[in-house]
Amino acid sequence: MGVERTEDFETYYPYRKKLFDKENKTMMGRDFESWCKLSIFYVIFYSVLFALFAICMWVFFQTLDPRIPKCRMEKSLITSPGLGFRPMPDDVESTLIWLESENKTFGHSVNEKWSSRLDTFLDRYYAPGKEKKGSATGRICHYNDFPRIGEVCAFDVTLWGECSKDNKYMYHKSTPCVFLKLNKVYGWIPHYIRHRGEFPPDMPKQLQHHIETRNEAEKQTVWVSCEGETPTDVEYLGPVKYYPNIQGFPGYYFPYVNSEGYLSPLVAVHFVQPKQGIVINVECKAWAKNIERSRTHRLGSVHFELMVGGHSQFSIQ
Repeated sequence: MGVERTEDFETYYPYRKKLFDKENKTMMGRDFESWCKLSIFYVIFYSVLFALFAICMWVFFQTLDPRIPKCRMEKSLITSPGLGFRPMPDDVESTLIWLESENKTFGHSVNEKWSSRLDTFLDRYYAPGKEKKGSATGRICHYNDFPRIGEVCAFDVTLWGECSKDNKYMYHKSTPCVFLKLNKVYGWIPHYIRHRGEFPPDMPKQLQHHIETRNEAEKQTVWVSCEGETPTDVEYLGPVKYYPNIQGFPGYYFPYVNSEGYLSPLVAVHFVQPKQGIVINVECKAWAKNIERSRTHRLGSVHFELMVGGHSQFSIQ
């Protein structure tokens, strides 16, 4: 046993001595002074490295504006605004708005839940004081009175007519109002469609006639239209009303420049008498010369389904 221990000691002694040498008072081949010098070197090295990184980041952030995106319009990936709708289902893969028939008790029905979602979404419009105002001044704008620099246009909720909060957005009668919004694109200025020679071939006849009835000032509008996607859907969808009755987003809300207190304009679309028990495919489009429209890529348009009565496999919480 003694011989084995002696052999083990002789085998591992060189490694133990390299780790800590009592005779020379070194650890891993370095004495205390050497370790101090090495530590000071790395502290200085990493401090300088961190300082250089911090200076580079500081210089980089000096080139950015918290309100103005660095890449805009042609330099950005987003050059044309998209169209969105509210209320939306819980399921992100679904675009179905399903309502119960109007003879159901309102208060604990599916219809009341859709109405509550719109209450939440439109709270900023009914109580604009909740929005941060900053240095911007809010006021009511008109087609002959666009906002000046430092001003934002307030939104007049009375223009929503029947699609108001007091009317439960008409969900209690199963004739729902769906709100359309144009996505914000910094600095985007619409090129308006004003005259017959500018009408795209696929523009609905109803909208063409509507534009021709407006005066020149009111033609400074990004128009919207909602129709059934197929002839059958058009028949089942029934009459459609738009609020405000200008049927679009007034031009005095553009361009969007990220001003505090700014509220995106909304268009309420009232589906007056949709056929019950059938899923109706609806497509809404925004119309301006510089809005790209593609049903395949969902550019400048939005799709959703509407169903009143019947049964749906989807539910909302």
